[in-house]
Amino acid sequence: MVMGLSPRLEGEEMRVQVQGFKGGDRLDMNLPASQVKLMKKIQALGKPTVLVLMNGSALSINWAAANVSAIVEAWYPGQATGTALADVLFGDYSPAGRLPVTLYKSVDDLPPFSEYKMEGRTYRYFEGEPLFPFGHGLSYSKFEYSNLNMPENAKAGEPVTVSVQVHNVGDVTAEEVVQLYLTDLESNVPVPIRTLKGFRRIYLRRNSKTTVTFELNPEAFSLINADMKRVIEPGAFEISVGGKQPGFHGIADTHTSGVVKGRIEISGDTIPLEL
Repeated sequence: MVMGLSPRLEGEEMRVQVQGFKGGDRLDMNLPASQVKLMKKIQALGKPTVLVLMNGSALSINWAAANVSAIVEAWYPGQATGTALADVLFGDYSPAGRLPVTLYKSVDDLPPFSEYKMEGRTYRYFEGEPLFPFGHGLSYSKFEYSNLNMPENAKAGEPVTVSVQVHNVGDVTAEEVVQLYLTDLESNVPVPIRTLKGFRRIYLRRNSKTTVTFELNPEAFSLINADMKRVIEPGAFEISVGGKQPGFHGIADTHTSGVVKGRIEISGDTIPLEL
């Protein structure tokens, strides 16, 4: 099934007479009701079904996530779409795309559109249970993470080197997107739950392994303090490295990948930075 949205539905000042849309704006994050109705009829046939989505923004696809065998998020693809999809659907290429946005279960999970604060928005500040989190994406292979190498202590203003071993333990040669997230554990001002500080796309043959290294510059450990100035403050941070964000369960978890975590203590004096 190929479904989704189009520029005829999402746009600017459009005369769209479809439930969930008004003037090019979206009133919810659902697929059009007619598509959901068709999806349910096709699924009721009992045949293996893959849903291919083409859209330019996040969708709440709760029913599909719970009932359809597989979902391919294609966004708005280009002229090689047919060939690319065929390669993925027939197993000639292991998918390695990762979500650049959070897929929420409902627009009701988000603050009002008129509220401009970041609280409750994006993977950095959303404390609810997403349908699929930022960075999510499955593979036909499976990757294990081990040997996280990072210092336990570092001085404020110095770079930090983090490395991890990635092992393709599956039966398929595939690509993996290694993601590094940083969490400030001791800040006395509001900070993100976690922030992506680096990623690497790697290619691994089956049963092979490699070491991936990240260099975190001092600014990676900075924040905006109560005086609205960006500074590097002493404190404890958690670093997680893997093919996903840590902490999710069920379908929101990327079960074809792993994650490892460590803690680092930044010591020294507070260092002001230029905004």
